Amino acid sequence: MKVTSLSRTLLTRVLSFYFVLTFLVTCVQIGAEYFNTKEHIKRELLTIERTFSSSLTRAVWELNTQQAVDIAQGLVDIPMIKGIRVTDENNQVITQLGEVSNSTKYQLKNEDDGYLNINSSSDGLFGHNFSLIFEFSGRTTKVGSVTLLSSNQVIFDRIEVGIYFLIGNAMVKTAALVLLFTIAFNKLLTNPLNELTEQMNQFDVDDPEASKLHIINYDHNELSILQDSYNNLITELARHKEKLADAQYEVMSTNDKLDEQNLILEQEVARKTSSLSTTMLKMETQQRELIEQQTQLKAENSRRSKTEATLMQTNNELKSSIAELNKAQVRLLEAEKMAILGGLSAEVTHEVNTPIGVSITSTTYLADLLSELKRDVEENKLSKRGLEGFVEKAEQSIELQLNNLNRASELISSYKQVAVDQTNDKIRKIDLCKYTREVVNSLTPKIKKTNHVININCPQSVEVYCQAGAISQIFTNLIVNSLTHGLDKTVNGEINIDISKQNDTVHIHYSDNGIGVSEEQLGYLFEPFYTTKSNQGGTGLGTHIVHGLVVDTLNGTISASSPEGQGLHFDIRFDNMQ
Repeated sequence: MKVTSLSRTLLTRVLSFYFVLTFLVTCVQIGAEYFNTKEHIKRELLTIERTFSSSLTRAVWELNTQQAVDIAQGLVDIPMIKGIRVTDENNQVITQLGEVSNSTKYQLKNEDDGYLNINSSSDGLFGHNFSLIFEFSGRTTKVGSVTLLSSNQVIFDRIEVGIYFLIGNAMVKTAALVLLFTIAFNKLLTNPLNELTEQMNQFDVDDPEASKLHIINYDHNELSILQDSYNNLITELARHKEKLADAQYEVMSTNDKLDEQNLILEQEVARKTSSLSTTMLKMETQQRELIEQQTQLKAENSRRSKTEATLMQTNNELKSSIAELNKAQVRLLEAEKMAILGGLSAEVTHEVNTPIGVSITSTTYLADLLSELKRDVEENKLSKRGLEGFVEKAEQSIELQLNNLNRASELISSYKQVAVDQTNDKIRKIDLCKYTREVVNSLTPKIKKTNHVININCPQSVEVYCQAGAISQIFTNLIVNSLTHGLDKTVNGEINIDISKQNDTVHIHYSDNGIGVSEEQLGYLFEPFYTTKSNQGGTGLGTHIVHGLVVDTLNGTISASSPEGQGLHFDIRFDNMQ
């Protein structure tokens, strides 16, 4: 079997990786030298443009072809420039020298710097194009263009020495690294491994102690650990060899005793065989009984399998029914929200009609006053007293209009903000105190029909990031719930809303002085479809919606209490969502 050198394998892999890495780095350096030199040549072409553009422009403008040819010849003599083409304003060639032909195709790569891509039979060409602009009497005229061409050969000539230096440097470093690695691997790995192998090959089975490894190694490394482990193994082997000799002696003694026991055992076997025959007859009888019981169990198992299949089918039907019920519950929740919003819309519309009607009546009255004033002016009957009376009545009419229109505007603005937020889940920054007043203001048509009062107690500004729609729905449902259930039999009801903020936690305490609920009803307060007025159209979803908005939407907590004779209280807490 061919033996593969471990040190040679490691050396080959390390050096292979280094060769590839050195080759890639050298290629990158050569590429960088190439592109840097190419950019330098482009900048030199721009310098030539600034140096010779004025003289070429004048020569083309004055139709001095010979001068243009001489300038072009001088430019071609520059080693960097391999070709030049000069054209007039009609793109007709005036002169072209060097590696330029009519078959060469030019493609402008960047109009700002005039850099060209060259499609030519001559490989490796690139260049710079610029226009010849002649200024006369403050006006500029394009009289032609110039194309300067260079080639990759110029770049290679400039970086040739650098390339040789990079390659030579890489080869020297690689050779030095190969030499250092070879010496290190031979000294630290190959030679110690060969010495260990030679000593292991001299192992003597009869005298293991003489086969221990004795290598002078001053470094405590893996090889010294291997040497110690091998020597420990030899020591264990010698000890087990002694134990094996003792065990062989014990085995021989035991064999003698075993022969004596075999005679006794044969006699006992003969006696037991007779007893075993009787037992076998009994077992056959029991086997027949077990087969009958197994048949009965199979029948019972088949019956239970059918029952299990029926139960699984029923379970699947129940799961489908529960899913449909959940969907129906979600639809009912959305319908309840929209029903409250629709009721508010109808009441706000009715409430807005009153100030608008008053405004229309006032406007009609003001129009009549204007008609009378116009008639008096036309008949020359206008008096100072009549004019003062018109002004007084007009001011009263306008004031009445402004008051009523402002009232209608406030109602519409509050309702619009609440309605938009209730259909929008966007998180935004709100002043909770001001926003709560807007929600209460949107409920004015419903509250106006009663003698109840809503008190809002909070600092001047409680700013919080949250879903404004959830806040408006919570207060709307709580107030409607109080008006419908808690204060329906109370003449002068009172609702208190206390708002506070500590660090990033908002605390809202909502209470009314209504009839409250019993302890039994309090346990079902947040359950869906639980209502004490089911025969009066109640859905039982109001407090359930509030609980879902606080817990699921605002990630907060809500609790309810109803002290005897003190109405119903809600404690709501949630954190700033920023």
